Amino acid sequence: MSKNKRKHIGIIGGGRFTETLLRLFGQDFLIIVCGINKKSLIAFKNEYPIEITTNMKDLAVCDAVIFAVPISEFEKVLLAYSLLMKGRQTLIDVLSVKSYPKQVFKKIIKNKDINVLCTHPVFGPDSSKNGFENLPMMIDDSMCESGESAFWKTYFQKKGLRVISMSCNEHDKLAASSQGLTHFIGRMLDNLKIKSNSLDTLGTKKLLEIKEQTCNDTWQLFYDLQHYNPYTQKMRINLGKSFDLLFNKLLPDRVEKKFVTFGIQGAKGSFCEQAIEEHIKNENIENPAIKYLFTSKNVLDELFIGNIDLGFCALYNSLGGVVYETLEAIAEYRCSIIKKVSIQIKHFLMKRKDVAFDSITHIMAHPQVFKQCKNNISKFYPNLQTIRGKGNLVDTARAAEALSKKKLPKTYAILGSKSIADLYNLEIIQADLQDDKDNFTSFVLLKRA
Repeated sequence: MSKNKRKHIGIIGGGRFTETLLRLFGQDFLIIVCGINKKSLIAFKNEYPIEITTNMKDLAVCDAVIFAVPISEFEKVLLAYSLLMKGRQTLIDVLSVKSYPKQVFKKIIKNKDINVLCTHPVFGPDSSKNGFENLPMMIDDSMCESGESAFWKTYFQKKGLRVISMSCNEHDKLAASSQGLTHFIGRMLDNLKIKSNSLDTLGTKKLLEIKEQTCNDTWQLFYDLQHYNPYTQKMRINLGKSFDLLFNKLLPDRVEKKFVTFGIQGAKGSFCEQAIEEHIKNENIENPAIKYLFTSKNVLDELFIGNIDLGFCALYNSLGGVVYETLEAIAEYRCSIIKKVSIQIKHFLMKRKDVAFDSITHIMAHPQVFKQCKNNISKFYPNLQTIRGKGNLVDTARAAEALSKKKLPKTYAILGSKSIADLYNLEIIQADLQDDKDNFTSFVLLKRA
């Protein structure tokens, strides 16, 4: 098609980038903008010499139609327009991902008389506010006849753009680690809520610019960039690995050079303490330090920030099954299991010595303990209510300490190890309440990944 006949172009859109295109084209073409937001369309018409419509049928007179729609809406819009096309046209997408729209074009557009240009104007409303000189314009013309492709490349070059011929696949590979990464970093900075202050360095100011520029775009654009480019997932994974590597490099090899610091799920007298002491003995670890952290989440939190060298938590019991508290905590962090330790578990029911058994109303223990003693509790103590502690008191040994210090109702009994009865001067009511005498719990030793 000759240059003289190229008078009409249609733009399907209505967002910020539609206005960017109107600034780029100026009065070079007769332009029809088609959109669904009448208020935006009227605003464009008041600012630029264009026609507006809400009906895609009106674009039939256009020589070329540009799709400036959200990435996730592209297929639906193209399919709707393909049913209305008449005669020969050139279809141009300006999406920020390229393999996806090319696949959609191939699936929907069967008419060989239709030219398709897959383009990515590598600029936006903010980066082009001072003009278009030397801004990148990527083009894949593999679905477009040479004369039509040459027209548009020449036109964009005359507008000052730097035209880059590239396949859609190669574009997405490069864009994942440039535009995709930049937008991801910008959103991360926004989540951190960083703000300018009197000590900002030049580098800080650049970071703030990235945050402002990327977050000025819609969340939908960010989401689509991350989901419709086949290479952004790998970018995010590598970014996470890089963060972990750098974060861990800043942590000391040991919290204290003279000894290994273990953080354990339980309190003094807990089964977790018994298991870590067995591990320390078997491995001949000299000068160990134990931090009693009560919950698996506390252990993983402290391991992640470097306040302990190794974490130690219960993972599985032969009666109660998986310890979900530990599983949920491990799922939040990158960590590795370096050792498993199993010990036999026996449960003892105990109370304060100054309280008569007839006064006991509740049994407090970790949920996993109740799983291991379910049948015997029902058999021997059907009238007592079972209750789990809140916060750190979910740990049975911690609850026993609280009971001994009168921080729990005196009518509570504790179900746990014999050692906590000795440690906190509690009276044992009944021994071996576990449903199976061969009751074992496996503990795991964790390190940062």
